Amino acid sequence: MGEAAGRKNFSPILQKLMSRRQLKGHFGKVYAMHWAGDSQQLVSASQDGKLIVWNGQTQNKIHAIPLRSSWVMTCAYSTDGNFVACGGLDNICSIYTLAQPNMMRPTRELAAHDGYLSCCRFVDNAQILTSSGDSTCILWNVETADDVKSFADHSGDVMSVAMSSTDPNMFVSGSCDATAKVWDLRSGQCTHTFEGHESDINSVAFFPGSHAIGTGSDDSTCRIFDTRCYGEVNRFDNERFVHGITSVAFSSSGRLLFAGHDDFMCNAWDTVKTYDEMDDAFMRLAGHENRVSCLGVAPDGMAVCTGSWDTFLRIFA
Repeated sequence: MGEAAGRKNFSPILQKLMSRRQLKGHFGKVYAMHWAGDSQQLVSASQDGKLIVWNGQTQNKIHAIPLRSSWVMTCAYSTDGNFVACGGLDNICSIYTLAQPNMMRPTRELAAHDGYLSCCRFVDNAQILTSSGDSTCILWNVETADDVKSFADHSGDVMSVAMSSTDPNMFVSGSCDATAKVWDLRSGQCTHTFEGHESDINSVAFFPGSHAIGTGSDDSTCRIFDTRCYGEVNRFDNERFVHGITSVAFSSSGRLLFAGHDDFMCNAWDTVKTYDEMDDAFMRLAGHENRVSCLGVAPDGMAVCTGSWDTFLRIFA
């Protein structure tokens, strides 16, 4: 079910990348998903008002958590697998403890944003980072539900955040002001600002090693910016693709950049190809029948999961 352009230029293992699992259980558009640290479980959020925790191998539902607001936009799994979090148009980050017998109510509700909650990611088991339509990001103490630090340098809605896998004090944000910013959690200051996109940045991800970031935008392009040379080092687009990009993630080696599109497809771009070679530098992962709204690569690098407005999630491996 994986259709490819230029597939011959990829390694034999990548040529076999195809849809292996389909997770069925949501009855509304899937807006967000996030893998657990064990690379087996994942959480998804849908506008059917449910947060579902899945076993990606068996396709079984482990938990189905009813949400007080169905207008959910993001979800996250904690690093130790004990918590899941979500948020959306209610402006609140709700945290649920998976071990508790009754998950009808959240364990914590983090309220300080003046706009919708666009993204949340756990820094560690004690802290979580959120981004919002109020143009800020906030670092929270999960136990006390206090906002520890605010990050306000964007001039538009912040749509996505991603934590560095190598430096626990560094994160990146992408915004509707068409910039991506790298931040220091300790100082609260922006250390890098990357420009180049011509429209909203919907998703950001760190390149393995955290010396570069990947971005996906409504301008139909993905880009890689290097934090050491402080500039753009590669750009991925094709004249056949005119749809916006909703989500991005790197493979564990960094060779592939996965991008979810509004045109029902997920593209896997070869990051070592130059702009002049883009015509044969991507694979198309097909299967969804509506907008691919989210995606994520498992921490062990063995699978990529996509979520769609067609209500399903697919696992490619």
